[in-house]
Amino acid sequence: MTDHRHLPRPAVLGWAAALAAAAVLCALSGWTYGSVRGDSALSYGKARDAALSAARSGVTRLTTADPAHSARDLDGWLAVSTGALRDQLTRTRSADAATLKASGTASRGTVTDAAVTELDNRAGTAKVIATVQVRLTPKSGAASTDRKRFEADLARTGGTWRVAALTAVPLGAS
Repeated sequence: MTDHRHLPRPAVLGWAAALAAAAVLCALSGWTYGSVRGDSALSYGKARDAALSAARSGVTRLTTADPAHSARDLDGWLAVSTGALRDQLTRTRSADAATLKASGTASRGTVTDAAVTELDNRAGTAKVIATVQVRLTPKSGAASTDRKRFEADLARTGGTWRVAALTAVPLGAS
């Protein structure tokens, strides 16, 4: 007669198979994570996303100004800019404030679409093209909305992307 006490039961075999499959899956997941974690494509993608986000907020800020809050808005321009653009905005700050106050027209930029066209992650530079809807509200008269395109040059300074140049692109240009 055979002793059946030492033979595994079907449930025990099922659990053992499930445990073995889970161990293989964990090992495969760990190996995949380890190989992707240092992947340069992942690093490049993160830099691209950070540059795009900074360009969107920077272009929005640089196309927005309210005569009632000119000091705040001009400070905002300086906060998102760097290099020659920041130097120019610093030099023309008083004139920009006077022009804004004299015109009495508020502008509110909204980036409707944007894309990174160039990125050099090592050098910390990027170019972004953006379509912007600018709502102009004069002190008297009806408000109007313009659609504009800009090319923004970005530079990474201190780990933060900032706008180094902002150039209007004619709508018919490609």
